[in-house]
Amino acid sequence: MLSDIELAAKAKRGDVQAFGVLVERYKERAYMVALGFLRNPDDAMDLSQEAFVKAFRAMKRFREGQEFYPWFYAILRNACFNHLRRAKVRKERSLEQAQEYGFDVPDRGPDPAAYTELEERKRLVRQEIEHLDPVHREIILLRHFECLSYKDIARVLECPVGTVMSRLYAARRALRALLAPYLDEAHSGESVRDRAGVPRREGGSGNALGGRR
Repeated sequence: MLSDIELAAKAKRGDVQAFGVLVERYKERAYMVALGFLRNPDDAMDLSQEAFVKAFRAMKRFREGQEFYPWFYAILRNACFNHLRRAKVRKERSLEQAQEYGFDVPDRGPDPAAYTELEERKRLVRQEIEHLDPVHREIILLRHFECLSYKDIARVLECPVGTVMSRLYAARRALRALLAPYLDEAHSGESVRDRAGVPRREGGSGNALGGRR
């Protein structure tokens, strides 16, 4: 199986099939990124496909040896932002259907109550991510959803690595601040389900940080 770098080199020379392989590898990921920015499934599909078309047309400017996905992500990101500007969309974009971002929970064996607590906690985290400003939301998307390195994020955002690190720190801090009320209640003995108005079953339940009291 050819690597991304090998396929991109072929695509740069006009190999449509090689580029098609790259599309197959990243089309779902591109759709989820676009969905995170746009919130609209139809727009996300259109923009992700449009980004691949733009990328193929721009392959002559692709620098051989560099990673394909960070380069493509910059094109996809610009396409999404341009779409939002044209539509004059100002409200925050949702990451609701992207990969889940949650806390690590100790594995204490099968426990339906703890599993329910974990799912509720993940829902609350996704909900609060929606309340972050676009800059903070994007840096969390890149680092924790796309799993890009600091160097790749810096390349995508065209800023120094130090800026990436400080921006990510600020984003994590902002997210923790939004989650603080739930975490405080966990320490006080009230579960996430209690806060959400979900009746507690007799016998207790897990706390908001995972595991059982």
